[in-house]
Amino acid sequence: MEKHIQLPLTPEIAKSFHAGDSVYLTGTIYTSRDAGHKRMCEALARGEELPFDPKDATIYYVGPTPAKPGQVIGSAGPTTSGRMDAYAPTMMSVGARGMIGKGARLPEVVDAMKKYSGVYFGAIGGAGALLAKCIKKAELIAYEDLGAEALRKLYVEDMPLVVIIDSEGNNLYEEGKAAYLSAKKQ
Repeated sequence: MEKHIQLPLTPEIAKSFHAGDSVYLTGTIYTSRDAGHKRMCEALARGEELPFDPKDATIYYVGPTPAKPGQVIGSAGPTTSGRMDAYAPTMMSVGARGMIGKGARLPEVVDAMKKYSGVYFGAIGGAGALLAKCIKKAELIAYEDLGAEALRKLYVEDMPLVVIIDSEGNNLYEEGKAAYLSAKKQ
């Protein structure tokens, strides 16, 4: 099913998704990779606030390239999500709900998604230039010393994604593999 969603990603919206849904996101998302996630989780452990309000936030696992003249941002393709698996449950526990990346997730992340109504969206790896066209505004908000891994606030319009894991833990990677193997046996 195809859905056009206006962010923020509330629990009600998150629960409406099913693994395999095509989704077009519009609204504010944040960028961070492993170094940024590590800093945010360390700040939370010290009782500090994050540089953005994580409530119902969606985080895109990306390290964009520098913008060329006249561009909002450079190429912005997803990074491997497993790098954030150690941090994702903590981020969801403080309100972050959506994650955008590529690749499989650990069971601990899926458990946190079920507990906090999280959703894992897949973006097409290798299509960073195309995905960058959906980004209409980009603002550096923290961790500038991390370069491409700095924390950014983006405004996106109709960013094309697929629900890989929904808030009930249904996993498109597993369902697709099972359907393929079942069809192969016939």
